[in-house]
Amino acid sequence: MKYGKFEGAMTALVTPFDADGNVDVPSLQKIVEKQIENGIDGLVACGTTGETPTLSPVEQERVIKTVVEVAGGRVPVIAGTGSNNTRATVERTKEVSAWGVDGALVVVPYYNKPDQEGIYRHYKAVAEDGGLPVVAYNVPGRTVADMMPETIARLQHERLIAAVKEATANMIRATATLELLDPDVPFSMMTGDDFTTMPFIAVGGVGAISVTANIAPGDASRLVKLTREAKMDEARALHGLFMTLTQTLFAAPNPVPVKAALALAGWCRPDVRLPLATASEELTARVRAALTRYAGYEDLAGYMS
Repeated sequence: MKYGKFEGAMTALVTPFDADGNVDVPSLQKIVEKQIENGIDGLVACGTTGETPTLSPVEQERVIKTVVEVAGGRVPVIAGTGSNNTRATVERTKEVSAWGVDGALVVVPYYNKPDQEGIYRHYKAVAEDGGLPVVAYNVPGRTVADMMPETIARLQHERLIAAVKEATANMIRATATLELLDPDVPFSMMTGDDFTTMPFIAVGGVGAISVTANIAPGDASRLVKLTREAKMDEARALHGLFMTLTQTLFAAPNPVPVKAALALAGWCRPDVRLPLATASEELTARVRAALTRYAGYEDLAGYMS
């Protein structure tokens, strides 16, 4: 299989807010720089973790341009441009293509409940007119519509998508998709579920778009690398540590717990925008306990310093 340009661990970045509820650009700059310093392989701006549905177009532009500027070409940057309106997605992707990003994260259209032909035509339109390599984002738990392995393969065969972020947590599905792909067409299979990073890579994936990487970027990258290199004893040990932290970071709707973790580490405020609710004292205490258990590990200890 020929792999595409997107691989390794890529962080699904949070969007920090200041005390007035505005995008906190200085905190975002620090978070991005710290991610790169700690060995992350790529960055995703304005995805689900970035609370994109609550950001205005102006705010999204500010976030994406900030991430691109700080990254400075050191790692790839993918920007979320997807919606349930194909024309709007194409136009947004065109806009973003001028900002120096390396790809567009395009979610399967939600709410409209398109069939497989509709999903195919949506991605075809974005790929042909958007001006960026497309990373399809399949997350049926949020979108209801589910892109089947045959549709992913059809798009890959026609070189309409460069990668897929598969967030079904289903290794049978991942394996079925991999078996249908054209091995001569460059493509990246990436998991969108932190819990499945190790098994997903073990069955043939090449990377992960990770929430936990916001607070443990080096470990996220190492987990992918160790598994791809078949260093399974080391990978299993790290997987166990990583999953213990991840369980707490998904104890409430994403990105509420991971923002609480970043606040405890001193990187940004814990604030999220409605309809999400900022972490309660009880949840914050759970996150603090999880960080304390994990902080003895070199990566997080360094990140929190």
